[in-house]
Amino acid sequence: MTSNVSADGTITAEQALAFLTEGNARWVANTPLAPNTDSSRRADVAENGQKPFVTVLTCADSRLPVERLFDRGVGDVFVVRVAGNVAGGSETGTIEYGVGHLKTPLLVVMGHTKCGAVAAAASGAELHGHIADLVSQITPAVDRAKRANPNLTGADLAAASVKENVWQTVFQLFKNSPECLEAVQSGKLKVVGAVCDISTGKVEWMGEHPWQSELIAAFAPKAGHSAQASNNATHDSRADQHATQSESTAQPATQTASHGEHDKHDEH
Repeated sequence: MTSNVSADGTITAEQALAFLTEGNARWVANTPLAPNTDSSRRADVAENGQKPFVTVLTCADSRLPVERLFDRGVGDVFVVRVAGNVAGGSETGTIEYGVGHLKTPLLVVMGHTKCGAVAAAASGAELHGHIADLVSQITPAVDRAKRANPNLTGADLAAASVKENVWQTVFQLFKNSPECLEAVQSGKLKVVGAVCDISTGKVEWMGEHPWQSELIAAFAPKAGHSAQASNNATHDSRADQHATQSESTAQPATQTASHGEHDKHDEH
């Protein structure tokens, strides 16, 4: 599979994911090809426009060089960065641009090890200003990680919280972005979670949200259904419903009854 690729309407989500997986393997092995990085590529995308094949929402951490860790080049990846990879209004709007206007078939929500924003939420440190507002969006994920793993503390708790925070962000996107939800429903978009180990550069792929079908059913507009009822739903309340409906189904530790207080901070 060639590494010189950009979206032209024919690339599938599966192909896009394969490009990222292959590129990350090269990055980890220290054998990057650095495709689409020369002057002709820059001139081409400046003249003809960008055609990225993936939208990536990830953290602003400087140790997470997105294009490089996937061994991609100019115009390949539409990147949205914010501390803690949360999905507030601005981030969601930017993602909708990538999905709706640029037609990227794949959306990756990626957290990373040793995330300072998640660590701040896990430590319960007193914060001020806009940093406190941002970290408050991550706190529900930490609370779920604690409930699912009551013996974890410190760095281990932060690591579990990183994954919970990825799922929380996916939940928020399904809940708050009808455009993303419709794209997933119609098969135009695939949404997957991931965590990058900043020590090795290796990306762990988490796949689709374990409750994706339930979330789509819950948040998809229905005739005669109150939109406000769906908007008032919380990640924890969905978790409780899911647990009740599928008690006999085993789930990953980070996905059990811990999914819940998430939407207490939806308005941030």
